[in-house]
Amino acid sequence: MKNFLCTIFGPPPHSPLPQISKPTKLILMRKLSTTACLTLVLLLGSVGVSWGADFQKGYTAYESGDYATALRKWTPLAEQGYAAAQSNLGYMFENGKGVPKDNKTAVKWYRLAAEGYADAQFNLGVMYYNGKGVPKDDRTAVKWYTLAAEQGIASAQYNLGLMCDNGEGVPQDDETAVKWYTLAAKQGDADAQSNLGVMYGTGKGVIQDYVYAHVWLSIAASSREGGNASKNRDIIAKRMIPTQIDESQRLARECVRKNYKGC
Repeated sequence: MKNFLCTIFGPPPHSPLPQISKPTKLILMRKLSTTACLTLVLLLGSVGVSWGADFQKGYTAYESGDYATALRKWTPLAEQGYAAAQSNLGYMFENGKGVPKDNKTAVKWYRLAAEGYADAQFNLGVMYYNGKGVPKDDRTAVKWYTLAAEQGIASAQYNLGLMCDNGEGVPQDDETAVKWYTLAAKQGDADAQSNLGVMYGTGKGVIQDYVYAHVWLSIAASSREGGNASKNRDIIAKRMIPTQIDESQRLARECVRKNYKGC
């Protein structure tokens, strides 16, 4: 496991208000992203146009519910080493799409694809974290999540943040949790945005800053997947003065408008 240096993103923190004497406790999201990725894009390059065409036919069939055709198109590609097809076969076996559910076979295909393919790395991390098809192993889950996170998979970044936050599979580390939450939050992951807001609100892994706590919680609350963000935003708002709330709302609008760049 690598040791990560935490980078705090965004403009310099604002001076927070003192906490009220008996503050209501902020609630951290406590669920991992455990939905496996189905590959939706073509990976051409060295695999050739014909492989790409067959992969697309398989995907079109899968989307229409014709899992038998998808399986028929993807299996030869997977057996020839096409990572996207291997990953999707793993997904089909994990979820029983056109085949009986078989977690061990799912793990086999995910592992073959995971040598350099981010979706499969994430999916394999999920299997190890949940003990599906393999013994539960948080450290190995962290290994695969890390590889996927470093390639930009937001769900893997969020999961790493939560595992660092909880000390699962790695030593507990608030600063590294903030790093991964921030990366996932800037890709629009609502759970990561919510947790990042909590970290700013409590001063865990970052300088306590109610304005930025309110910013991220407001953004997360706008999503149906924001969890406790609305409740936590209201808690934070009670610790702020009106001008801070106005500034937070302005920053949140600007952050969304700029697609999280510079937040």
